[in-house]
Amino acid sequence: MRMRPSLPPRGCVVTRYRAQGAHCPLGSLLAQAGGTPGAYEVVRTLLAQWRTHVAAGIEVMQAAGQIRAELDASRTASAFIAGIQGGVQVLRSTGSVEDLEAVLDTLIDYLRGPGSPGVTY
Repeated sequence: MRMRPSLPPRGCVVTRYRAQGAHCPLGSLLAQAGGTPGAYEVVRTLLAQWRTHVAAGIEVMQAAGQIRAELDASRTASAFIAGIQGGVQVLRSTGSVEDLEAVLDTLIDYLRGPGSPGVTY
C-alpha cells in the first residue's frame, strides 16, 4: 500500500516537481502533441481527466465550507492546471520552482477569497 506524504497538497505538488526537475512527462507530451493526432488526443484526454479530478476536489472543499462556494469549480480547475503547467515549463527552463510556488500560492488565496486569513505554506 502506498503511503501519502504528510505535506499539505501545495507542498506535495512543489516537492514532486522539484524532485522531477526539468523532466516532465506531460510537458514533453504537450510539446510533441502538435505533430500527431494520436498524441494530441492523449494529451486532451489526460488534461480533461485531470481537470475533472481537480474540479471534484474543489467541489468537495466547497461543500465542506473550506473555500468560496461561488467559484466555478471547472473554470478554477482549469486555472490550476494551466498555472501548474506554466510553472513547470518555467522550471524546465530555469531549474527554479519559484514561479510554480507563486502560482499555487495565488490560486490557493483565490480559493479562500478576499479577507481570508493568510495561508502558511
